[in-house]
Amino acid sequence: MKSIVFIAAILLSALCSFSQEPADALRYSWYTQGGTARQQAVGGAMGSLGGEISATFVNPAGLGLYRTGDFVFTPGYNFLSNKSTYFGRKEKDKKNYFNFGTTGFVIDGGGRNNKWHAYSFAINRAANFGNNILYRGQTNQSSYSQKFLEEIRNGNIKDANAVAQNYPFGTSLAFNTYWIDTIAGGSPGNFQFQTRAPIATGLLQQNTIETKGGITEIALAGSTNFNNKLLIGGTIALPILYYKRESTFAEADATPNPNNKFDFASFSENLTTNGVGINIRLGLIYKPTEFVRLGLAIHSPSYYSLTDKYDASVTTNTESYQGELTQRPSDIPVEAPAVFKYSLLTPYHLIGSASYVLREVQDVRKQKGFLTADIEYVNYKFSSFHPQDANNNPDQTTKDYLKSLNKAIDKAYKGAFNFRAGGELKFTTVMVRLGAAYYGNPYKNINGEKGNRVQLSGGLGYRNKGVFVDLTYVQTFSKDVHFPYRLQYSAYSGATVKGTGGNVLLTVGLKI
Repeated sequence: MKSIVFIAAILLSALCSFSQEPADALRYSWYTQGGTARQQAVGGAMGSLGGEISATFVNPAGLGLYRTGDFVFTPGYNFLSNKSTYFGRKEKDKKNYFNFGTTGFVIDGGGRNNKWHAYSFAINRAANFGNNILYRGQTNQSSYSQKFLEEIRNGNIKDANAVAQNYPFGTSLAFNTYWIDTIAGGSPGNFQFQTRAPIATGLLQQNTIETKGGITEIALAGSTNFNNKLLIGGTIALPILYYKRESTFAEADATPNPNNKFDFASFSENLTTNGVGINIRLGLIYKPTEFVRLGLAIHSPSYYSLTDKYDASVTTNTESYQGELTQRPSDIPVEAPAVFKYSLLTPYHLIGSASYVLREVQDVRKQKGFLTADIEYVNYKFSSFHPQDANNNPDQTTKDYLKSLNKAIDKAYKGAFNFRAGGELKFTTVMVRLGAAYYGNPYKNINGEKGNRVQLSGGLGYRNKGVFVDLTYVQTFSKDVHFPYRLQYSAYSGATVKGTGGNVLLTVGLKI
């Protein structure tokens, strides 16, 4: 998902470490919609249907269709599988974990004079970051070490001591373990640098990435129903973000030559990001006729206050030249992990929707089913990073870095449309549901980047005497790209990643 070319400002890491990249902005905004088993069974389309606690997170106006209260609990289980292709070689990896959908309660607020109210308090797993990716292949195109050389070049660094000390979370580690080295013939303060990796004769490269965490939203919402014709609602939510990534990129000599002063090198990273944000959602539902519901919802950007903790290490074996060496930032020495606090503003969402209810009556037990669809616009290039006031007037390097990072986001991403649709047929106490969703491509395709996600879903529901149980299965198909590194001055390539995932959700609820 690293989807821009490196620019000089992103490599301004002298004396400090920045772990943000444009891919972070996309990760925290491009994800499929969570919810209850019923909502997920109909493709996640809840923009105009209403009468469901998951409306809290899509279009809160839909809460106004409640006439009683609900308590809802939604556990789930995910199983994911990825197939990656890198320089023609295919690899597989997988990850399974428990999760949860919308859980909470709705309260009937009562009313009079053809106006009544409803309120909800709910928790929802908005995004899951759990994933494993593995890819490997052979190339004579480039080396990861060229990323470090470009950092030196962009900084116009000629002093070996500066290279050895001033880039403690990357380039310095590579230099001190001889993955990169000085070119013979230089003098103190006037060195040039080279890679020890034998690119021309071929490198075996491998990247392993394990991620975990997610975004959990805690929300309070309310809605007012005017004469069962116009419904207006609002939500205020606090998204809690936790993301952890452990990755190791390795490259090795593809030849059996024991005398070319390079056997292998690896770069390991450990990043943890956590923080809290805030957003609001506003929506309305209008019923022009008895059977038709039209919805409109606006989701504000989420404003996050985030903290990164970043650590790294490099191991290089240059055979008879310097042997095998490992270095960490603490060996330089600097304080590790590096801590950086900043703010993130995510994209806004616009959702238009329509539903057709079969036998629309106030007594939902007599309704026979529905068809519903949402269309959503998300402007991914709207994401932006900002220094926090808590940084005590951040230095100009930090400001320049984040400014350039935001420009890179503008160049890398675009707005995209998402589509969700589904339906339900009701047979007395039993319901059958089907749905589908498509999440569009957020990339501008600078270097072949394309991505989308498709979901197919189905489920069953049971309602009787104040008790309801819904069971849903969601199958997800995704296409994405992953670049282990990007270079300004040399060719580079990424891996294509095709993912399939299953999600089983069970919602159990009681009328209160």
